[in-house]
Amino acid sequence: MIEERQPEQWSSRAGFLMAAIGFSVGLGNIWRFPYVMGENGGAAFLIIYLICTFVIALPLLVSELAIGRRGRGSPVGSMLRLAAESDVTSRWGAVGGMAVVGIFVIMSYYTVIAGWTFDYFFLSVTGSFKDISIVQSGEMFAGLTGNPLRLLFWHSIVNILVILILRRGVKAGIEKAVNFLMPALFLCLIVMVLYAFVAGDMGKTAKFLFEPDFSKVTIKTVMVAMGQAFFSIGIGMASLITFGSYLSKDVSIPKSGAVIILADTGVAILAGFAIFPLVFAFGLEPSEGPGLIFQTLPVAFGQMPGGQFFGSIFFFLLIAAALTSCIGGLESVIAWAYEHKGISRKKGSLIVGAAAWLLGFLTILSFNEWSDFYPLNFIPAFEGKTIFDTFDFLAANILLLISGLLTSLFIGWRVPKFIKLDAMGGKDGAFYFFWQIVVRYVVPPLLIIVLVMGTFG
Repeated sequence: MIEERQPEQWSSRAGFLMAAIGFSVGLGNIWRFPYVMGENGGAAFLIIYLICTFVIALPLLVSELAIGRRGRGSPVGSMLRLAAESDVTSRWGAVGGMAVVGIFVIMSYYTVIAGWTFDYFFLSVTGSFKDISIVQSGEMFAGLTGNPLRLLFWHSIVNILVILILRRGVKAGIEKAVNFLMPALFLCLIVMVLYAFVAGDMGKTAKFLFEPDFSKVTIKTVMVAMGQAFFSIGIGMASLITFGSYLSKDVSIPKSGAVIILADTGVAILAGFAIFPLVFAFGLEPSEGPGLIFQTLPVAFGQMPGGQFFGSIFFFLLIAAALTSCIGGLESVIAWAYEHKGISRKKGSLIVGAAAWLLGFLTILSFNEWSDFYPLNFIPAFEGKTIFDTFDFLAANILLLISGLLTSLFIGWRVPKFIKLDAMGGKDGAFYFFWQIVVRYVVPPLLIIVLVMGTFG
């Protein structure tokens, strides 16, 4: 059953952009993209990445927003309405369902990782990084991940905050939250870049990030850029369809999509200039992922003048990035619960948040008590993967890629032209021609390649 609802709307285009950029800008922008860019040819990688974002990510981003605006519902409801309007099978609604399942699984473990940023914010505020060595920093991080009760506490805090925000709705909840968190994120990022310019090695960072090295460019580099473009923007995760359903007809979807992509990439590059000057200045090795943020950087903050203050700013930046992504992710599941189960927003926020909190227990235990438990070890693609690794691989490498692939096939081949034009609010011009070609003939084969290579190596 699809519950007919009075669709909520963003109060302004700026509010929508803040929410969409906030969802796209996550921890991966800060702890992965700058390192991947530096290690894969610098400016050479950036050129390939930008091509991938505008050739693959932008058309899919436009597609998802258009589906949401036309369908005026959850990812499942919007796909069902568009399928009915296009006179095609209702089975296409399963594509939206797949995306909802994928983003729910991701949010169940993302809220656990978001809790780490809260923990380290308070560690920084209390001066715990003062004069620590890289070994001590590693032990500090192991002390966090090895303590299930500590992880559970912060996981609970994150879920409570997200529930309190989402239960208030689009304007009073999501918009108010992102209108505070996103400016705070940008301000913290600028402060960190300025501090890194004064206290860090900006020259070495510029060389690491931007010196073009085309000798490092291989097919694998292109695949990495393609995967980064797909996941960084949040394609296939259902949230952009949901955000599109709150979008008024007078907002240009193609222009908004370009702004989201440029902001997402800009934050990732600025993060590199906030992080790596400090890493290089203190003779530390650049890396990616949690090791960079929770082990390498605390050593730098512990040695530099004003490190306690600037470390706190940096981890607050991470809190803002993590929370805005969690808000956007769980909103899609709540929209589905309201539309298909008739559950009110307030009740749905509590149920969905509690379900994500409960599923997060498995991720928490996979870092400590169950760290040697590999549930799908008998399947080659899942061999050696803990519960957390399994969730991550299943959702990010399989469900979301398939969702993105089927979405491109649906909007490219099954939805009539007049509906697509009306959904995008555009004219039958050059952009529509480019978008149609890419969604039909470019995106599907590329996503199949990424899916096969990601699954089978």
